[in-house]
Amino acid sequence: MSSYLFKSNVNEYLEGLPESVQSRLYQSPATCLAIFRLLPSLSKFFITSMIFNEKPVVVRDFDRWVKPNGKKELVEALRSIKSLHLLKENNGIAILNPVFRKSFKNVLTGAEVGNSFGVLCDTDDAHKVGIEYLDQYAANKWETILHFMVGTELDQTPSPGVLSLLTHSGLMEGKTPKTMTITNEGFQFLLQDVNAQLWTLLLQYLRMAESLQMDPVDVLNFIFMLGSLELGKDYSLSALSETQVNMLEDLRDYGLIYQRKSSSRRFYPTRLATTLTSDTTTLRSASSAMNKVIENAKHNAYAPSDIENSGTIIIETNFKLYAYTNSPLQIAILNLFVHLKSRFSNLVTGQLTRESIRKALVSGITAEQIISYLESHAHPQLRRAAEEQLEKKIEYDSNTNEKLNILQPTIADQIKLWQLELDRIQAFDGFLFTDFASEQEYQVLSKYAEEIGVLLWNDSTKKKFFVTKEGNAQVIAFANRKLRKKV
Repeated sequence: MSSYLFKSNVNEYLEGLPESVQSRLYQSPATCLAIFRLLPSLSKFFITSMIFNEKPVVVRDFDRWVKPNGKKELVEALRSIKSLHLLKENNGIAILNPVFRKSFKNVLTGAEVGNSFGVLCDTDDAHKVGIEYLDQYAANKWETILHFMVGTELDQTPSPGVLSLLTHSGLMEGKTPKTMTITNEGFQFLLQDVNAQLWTLLLQYLRMAESLQMDPVDVLNFIFMLGSLELGKDYSLSALSETQVNMLEDLRDYGLIYQRKSSSRRFYPTRLATTLTSDTTTLRSASSAMNKVIENAKHNAYAPSDIENSGTIIIETNFKLYAYTNSPLQIAILNLFVHLKSRFSNLVTGQLTRESIRKALVSGITAEQIISYLESHAHPQLRRAAEEQLEKKIEYDSNTNEKLNILQPTIADQIKLWQLELDRIQAFDGFLFTDFASEQEYQVLSKYAEEIGVLLWNDSTKKKFFVTKEGNAQVIAFANRKLRKKV
């Protein structure tokens, strides 16, 4: 999921809230800042242009602020801020929501923000933890969830709250931890960047919170506040509402906050929390991202923009696969659709086989998802080779419609064919009739089964046919009547 798509999903949730709830949200400066960050660029431009402008803005003036070829972006920008009730029209005049305007102006000027951005503890923590520890803690918590999803054997399973969230969000199915398996949506979830994964679970958490009579404003304000806190600082619980204090246990399970013990009166936001509303961390996978965070933190050289997951997978035309990784999570994901053969310190080898792909398809993973994963994690050499090949084709024919094929077409096509093969096969409960005394007996009974609509399959050469479970008794009764007449 791209940064744009996760923002779209969050905005969609916010747009669906009643106007009264939205108005309460805008009383919090931290929430206003977070929502502003989630808006399209043009919407941000309109708001910043109006926030300190005391003169009325005529709605028609918006057309003049946009180039002629930007009408589509204009419509979307206005739709976005109107659906959030940030902008209202009155007799052709555009008016910013006064509650939002006041709060956001306070954010920009630093005036009257109150406890909206948290309250730092005014006493030293005898058990203070550093950024490196918080990164390791967050990585362990988050990867426990992802490892559980791909079926890795774990010493300790995620908390019941996390398991409930995974099933309610449709990422896994099953009634007990031992029977839970990943779904099609769950595999797609693994392909998303960390922020998108977090927001997928947090949006489901918000929906569940509403059913538990938790105040959605309190829940949202706390989540948005976390995105504005400073990594490595400890914050007091004194500024939190009762609902927000109760949320701490759940947020600990997701790796968003750290508390030494549940009774502690302070908490530390982790990097997962402080980047919730940030554009700087579009991480491809939790494993590679968090490993990079920890490695760089040791050298005090962490830069969010540097955490792109470089490609690790090489796949040959004979379907042999080589993955340069030592990440248990990535290996577990590959094991969902690859027959792994050997593992070294920084390399695993395996093969795409009909059986390994079918196993993935049966569990709900699609051919397109497998291809997408292999392409997005392809080794740079594969990508360069594909780019060079495309450049040669364009050089030969500038009108070519060829696209960049990181995977060899034969590999992608075969994976799709294996899915089509599975799609053609349907399972039915029923009974097989065979060992007939004569050709005539076979013909009479198979014809009768076909006439009453219970025949599913027949082979006239081998004199066999298959009927539905419901039709079995009718065919047997007909056969007994015919055999008695013969006798």
